[in-house]
Amino acid sequence: MAIIPSLLAFCAAAMLLTITPGLDTAMVLRSAVAGGPRQAILTAIGIAGGCLAWGAAVAFGLGVVLTASALAYAIVKWAGAAYLLWLGAKLLLHPRNRVVDDTVPAVGAVGRGEALRRGFLTNLLNPKIGVFYVTFLPQFVPHGYDVALYSFGLACIHVVLGTAWFALLIAVTAPLNRQLRKPKVIRILDRMTGGIFVAFGVKLALSAR
Repeated sequence: MAIIPSLLAFCAAAMLLTITPGLDTAMVLRSAVAGGPRQAILTAIGIAGGCLAWGAAVAFGLGVVLTASALAYAIVKWAGAAYLLWLGAKLLLHPRNRVVDDTVPAVGAVGRGEALRRGFLTNLLNPKIGVFYVTFLPQFVPHGYDVALYSFGLACIHVVLGTAWFALLIAVTAPLNRQLRKPKVIRILDRMTGGIFVAFGVKLALSAR
């Protein structure tokens, strides 16, 4: 496959996967409504960082270890499932009643570093992303190119597409921010997001390779 057709095919497939609703989308939307655009942007940056970390891992062969080693896969899988269940339980049991003003620190507020860390760890502790990159990316590498480096380049493209999608989501929520930031809506959103996190955590824990 020539380089241009391979890139176009990958972009089409990656964009379809990106816009499919999932955990990352739920995290960004919840951050946009509950914490404002700045917190949502930091969450999206964290998610992108997690994807880049997996892309680098694949380039250096660590992703192959997850594919070949049942123990390595299980360790990352259970760590990721536990993290998602922990986040989900916190949102279900202790939903917030008010939004976070970026200029006024509040008790229980999610700080900038926390938003970044959550986005990053959610992806980093999901071994399916590593396995996905290992199995999916090489299919779009043209003949004669270095598989590892080209695969990392494709992972970077995936991150750019994902970031653009998140930016669109954040921009769409901005005009509705005043309505969506009402205490009742925040509590509902937190519980819905918590339920999604728990569902993905259980799904990850029960999933096979």
